[in-house]
Amino acid sequence: MSDAPEIRVSAGVVRGEEEGGILRFLGVPYAAPPFGENRFRAPRPASPWSGVREATAFGPTAPQLPYAGATAELLGSVRIDGEDILTANVWAPVDAQAAPVVLWIHGGAFERGTAALSLYDGTSFAREGIVFVSINYRLGSEGFSVLDDAPRNLGLRDVAAALHWVHEEIAAFGGNPQRITLMGESAGGSLVAALLARDDTRALAAAAIIESGPLTAQEPEKGGRVTAQIARRLGIKADRSSFADVPPAQLLDARRAQSAGSSPLGGAPGFQLVIDPDSLPRSPHEVLPSVDLPLVIGTNTDEYRLWFAPEALAAIRPLKLLLARLALRIPRKAVRAYRQAWPGASTGELFGQLATDLLLRAPATRIARSRTAPTHVYEFAWESTVRDLRAAHALELGFVFDGLQDAESVRMAGADAPQGLADEMHAAWTRFILTGDPGWPAFDGSRPTRLFDRTTATVPQRRTEGLDLLP
Repeated sequence: MSDAPEIRVSAGVVRGEEEGGILRFLGVPYAAPPFGENRFRAPRPASPWSGVREATAFGPTAPQLPYAGATAELLGSVRIDGEDILTANVWAPVDAQAAPVVLWIHGGAFERGTAALSLYDGTSFAREGIVFVSINYRLGSEGFSVLDDAPRNLGLRDVAAALHWVHEEIAAFGGNPQRITLMGESAGGSLVAALLARDDTRALAAAAIIESGPLTAQEPEKGGRVTAQIARRLGIKADRSSFADVPPAQLLDARRAQSAGSSPLGGAPGFQLVIDPDSLPRSPHEVLPSVDLPLVIGTNTDEYRLWFAPEALAAIRPLKLLLARLALRIPRKAVRAYRQAWPGASTGELFGQLATDLLLRAPATRIARSRTAPTHVYEFAWESTVRDLRAAHALELGFVFDGLQDAESVRMAGADAPQGLADEMHAAWTRFILTGDPGWPAFDGSRPTRLFDRTTATVPQRRTEGLDLLP
């Protein structure tokens, strides 16, 4: 197409597409394929190409297992074969000049997900004058193994390389490299927090949005348990040369076998960020209080209802709750407060609310209370009737992306989710990216929180009595 838009980046010229005043460039390499000699090594620069590279299709997806069981009915998967997985996708207004930029980092428990999901289309942000970038990064064993003689946190290193690429190249697409907002959900939110915890990448960010992201990195021994178990199952050492000799598909098979039959209540260990002198010297929860950047951070009311099927919740007995309370050192007074906050809740539902708050809401609240930079807290509370998910983990994504009609959103939110709420939430995220202010007061002693529901309002943070007692 002679009239197709072409842009030169450092490695060569890419040809994209234009539709409705929005430019789109897909599958642009930000680093070299992490296979062959590059496997289990830090990301390396993309090789230059001659001529014009077509950028009209998403690049290959990182090796991963599809979701299984009931979760597969709620969260979609995309598989695109190939090795050139470290790519970026850019949506930009056709006339953009020094426009604000957002870098979107997808979630998936560090072992699933892709920027190619239709819900993550950047058009809705580009229509508001924002240059939107999404990326793929290494997942699972390829990205988060803890191996001898291999760099740690390879998936995080990929994301850091992508941020450096955006900073260096985004001006060619009409973006302002001094106005990059980092944005991620779940594991993607954790990676945003990790980028803010690093001196080199924090310096490239102007603001951040963390949706339902765990904020703690583990010590290598704990974070490497999944690697050690996979190594034992394969009968190999947990080192680079041994893992590099195993094809990616075989590592996935070993992970499937290692995690078979597990559940959030008693499952196999999963992939996590780990403390590492080179890639993550300190856990994000220790650094975020002092990060002098505007931040939007929040959680969904019923995160746990994606993790626990209704039958699993019904099977949780008081003894399980007692043992969890003792193991996690949750004060008895906190459990009483949760019972008062959730009258009529089953034991399983109380367990789930405690799990939600221990993992996500309590750490986010502690960060918000300790920061002096503007920190805007939200709670997404709209309840889906699909599988009694209520306000489950990841449900907010269709609203944030203004994509309620997308099949990925309909899976969780149903076909009749309120467009007015999507209008409000997408506008708040857009306003924050454009101005640094989402439209509600920063968190302070009165704990103002934006409650996104059928009726959206700014209210004092809810259910704080038990929350503040959690370890």
